Amino acid sequence: MENKKMMEMIMHQTESNLTAEQIAGQVEAACQKFNLALLQTYIYHDIVEEKGFPIQRKVFVYNICQAKTASMMLTSNPEFSTFMPCTLSVYEGGDKTTLSTMNMEMMLEAVKSNEELYNQASSLFQSFKQMMDELAVGK
Repeated sequence: MENKKMMEMIMHQTESNLTAEQIAGQVEAACQKFNLALLQTYIYHDIVEEKGFPIQRKVFVYNICQAKTASMMLTSNPEFSTFMPCTLSVYEGGDKTTLSTMNMEMMLEAVKSNEELYNQASSLFQSFKQMMDELAVGK
């Protein structure tokens, strides 16, 4: 399988004409709007520069959680903790900014037998994608 196709399978991405800084400035408010908890923010371009490896693009990474879904998932499938919390990456590339997260649809198939968990996690992923779309246009 070619790399581009593989990335499309495992990642959900949205492009924006806004700068990474413009989007980064709206993430906290967007999380609140969608009832998500912003746990941690990493300004990766600063982190790697401090370690002596500067990069020429802005890269922001956010750990985001919804406690109810996390509790349900960890109770039912603790092995999913590897994929938690949800991660949102915002990075520059050329004249576009990309918002990226893991495509949870494949993983959710593994919990489909638990209807309540599946519905809750699916709803979370839909909200997460909607948040990304709104961030991409500056809502």
